[in-house]
Amino acid sequence: MAVELSDKQFLKISQIIYELCGINLKEGKQALVRSRLMKRLRVLKMGSFKEYIKFIESDNGRQEIGFMVDVMTTNKTSFFREPAHFRYLEENVLPNLNKKRIRFWTAACSSGEEPFSLAMVVRENIQNINSRDIRILATDISRRMLERARNAVYEEEKVFSISPPLIKKYFVKIGKESPSVYQLKDSVKSLVHLAWLNLMDKWPMKGPFDLIFCRNVMIYFDRTTQQNLINRFWDYLEPGGYLFVGHSEGLSSISHKFEYVRPAIYRK
Repeated sequence: MAVELSDKQFLKISQIIYELCGINLKEGKQALVRSRLMKRLRVLKMGSFKEYIKFIESDNGRQEIGFMVDVMTTNKTSFFREPAHFRYLEENVLPNLNKKRIRFWTAACSSGEEPFSLAMVVRENIQNINSRDIRILATDISRRMLERARNAVYEEEKVFSISPPLIKKYFVKIGKESPSVYQLKDSVKSLVHLAWLNLMDKWPMKGPFDLIFCRNVMIYFDRTTQQNLINRFWDYLEPGGYLFVGHSEGLSSISHKFEYVRPAIYRK
C-alpha cells in the first residue's frame, strides 16, 4: 500500500522546513516532498508521514531534522557554472585585489565544485599567492554534500567543463575505473575552508569578505527571506566588495544598497 502525504501533513512539513532553513516549498511541490522523504521513511522503517512528523517533533527526532533538510535541499552544481562570472573575476576583480589579506565566501557550496573553481581561478590569476593571506570560506547546510567536498573526488563527467590544462595541473586520475575518477590536488583544496552553516542562523564568521558567491540559492526563498539575506551580505562585505548571485536571481524586486555592475553581479 502506497504511503500518502496529506495536504495537512505537507503544510506541516513545509512550515518546519521554512522555519529551519528558509526554503519556501510552494504549492505543487507535494509530490517532490513525498518522494524525497520516502527515503527517510524507509531508513527509519516507518509506515506513515503521521509517524514521521511525530518523530521529528520529539526530542528523539532532533538529529533526524538534519537528515530531512539534507534530502529536501537541491544540490545541483558544476565546475565553472555560469562561466561569465569567472571571466569577470579574471578580468575585472582579481587584478585589482593587490592587498595581502583577501577573503572569499561561497555561501552554498554543495559538493565543492563552486569554491574549488574559484580556488583554481585564484591560483591562476593572483601573483605571489603563497606569500599572501588568501582564504575561501565554503559553507553549506547539507553535511552529506560537505563530506563529498572534503573528499574532493569527482567522476569524469563532473570535470568535463574544466579545460584540459587545468585538469592536468590541479587533478590526479585515481584508480583504473572506467569512466575515470579524479582527485583534486591539495594546492587547490588548501585554499578552501569547508564548514556547515544554515544561512538562517547567526553567522559565526567575522568577515569582512572581498567577494561573496550566493548563486542559485535565493530562488528557494520567499521575498522576505531574500531581503534579509541581501542586507546581511551587505554588512559582511568590504567597501567595494562584490556579490555574485545566480543569473535567475537578479535583485530588481528587492530593496538594496548595491550598485548594479552587470547581470547577477553587484558591488558595495
